[in-house]
Amino acid sequence: MLNLQPLFRPESIAVIGVSLTNDRHPANVIFNKAHLRSPVKVFAVNPKGGEIQGQSVYPTVSDIPQSVDLAIIAVRSEHAPDVLDECIRAGVGGATIISGGFAEVGRQDLQDRMVTSARKSEFPFIGPNCLGIYAPPQVDTFFLPAERMVRPEPGNVALVSQSGGVLVDQLVKFANEGVGLSKAISIGNKALINELDLLEFLIKDQDTRVIAFYIEGFGKNQGREFVQAAGRCPKPIVVLKAGKTPGGQRAISSHTASLAGDYTVFSAVLAQYGLVEAKNEFEMLSFCESLSYYNRSFDGNIGIISPSGGHAALAVDVCAGHGLSVPELSEPVQKNIKDRLSTSVRGIATLRNPIDLTGSAVDRDFAVAAEGLSRAKEVDAVIVLLLPYSPGISSDLGARLSQMFRGTGKPLVAYVPHLEKYRMLIEGFEFNQIPVSSSIEGAVLMVEALRRCRPC
Repeated sequence: MLNLQPLFRPESIAVIGVSLTNDRHPANVIFNKAHLRSPVKVFAVNPKGGEIQGQSVYPTVSDIPQSVDLAIIAVRSEHAPDVLDECIRAGVGGATIISGGFAEVGRQDLQDRMVTSARKSEFPFIGPNCLGIYAPPQVDTFFLPAERMVRPEPGNVALVSQSGGVLVDQLVKFANEGVGLSKAISIGNKALINELDLLEFLIKDQDTRVIAFYIEGFGKNQGREFVQAAGRCPKPIVVLKAGKTPGGQRAISSHTASLAGDYTVFSAVLAQYGLVEAKNEFEMLSFCESLSYYNRSFDGNIGIISPSGGHAALAVDVCAGHGLSVPELSEPVQKNIKDRLSTSVRGIATLRNPIDLTGSAVDRDFAVAAEGLSRAKEVDAVIVLLLPYSPGISSDLGARLSQMFRGTGKPLVAYVPHLEKYRMLIEGFEFNQIPVSSSIEGAVLMVEALRRCRPC
């Protein structure tokens, strides 16, 4: 079995293919980021030798005066097999091959040469035709300038993607939503290391709780092996599959030379094995955020709390669209909540479910309603819709509701418009391990993920 540790936790890195004249070359971008922003030792390699950023440039990786854990290969495709062989001879631990120009453009021969050498020597490599690995703080092989890179906070979600572009877009979305990442891996042509290999690695990775895949296609029989292994995984898995249409399948073939396969069959198999399929990038984000906080499933009965009847009605419609139920609360539950509401709200609030507290509600009213739903047998999870501009609520409400639900066994999900002005309210939830969505649709998707994910 291939040892992937050098790829993700290297102490030394060699960037092969740096240019002595073009500082915007992908290899130079990677070298500069690693040299200036990474805690590992970094070496530059170019056949001409020389100097860059005050550092020696070595003609080959074998000339580097110490052992190298990870080689980042960014050379012309016709040179890549020889460079890979040199890395193997030099005892490098593994490689990320950034270079393109292989099976995706008909040069299967070059790709096969590298795979043959790597398998013979049990040498792990990611790629080719990829961005590689982002595993802060030690590894960032993405050839994106540091000032343009959007980095999510450290977290427990790992993203694996065939497409580097889709992966970078997800990083932006995750950062904007406040979802933290343990690792982000662009695998490109996945000539050697594929989704199954990374699944097995990430299952054992203590920093990862949720594993998400953007998949374009598989080689022969690889899809079946992946789904079967994923079905045995003790961690939640989210899958976004491209190639749902004939046009999308043609695009996949030209992108990473993969076989898209029959999407309908693949989707049915994912559901059969208890995996969570995201239909689009928005769903993937919501699913990952929810599953990164909660490790449970439920039947799909939702309680909704809102200061706005319109927002409550919209939430009910979205729930219905996803097959989630918003059941009417029993008379005793309604009475228990009503009796403890503020006098200014008690006579005008609607308590059947959804609970519409009206714009006159204060923190205490939300707390009373939340406590009532936390005990109500009719609901399995609660969505609270908060409008931060409501005059009666404070920035502490998120923390107050979150602490109330800890230990109740019921998931709580919040909707709060994501603006910096409302950051304290949002952080009150997030600091207490409660997911917050910037849209009603996203909040509903968060509870939908829990219903569809089998218990872990």
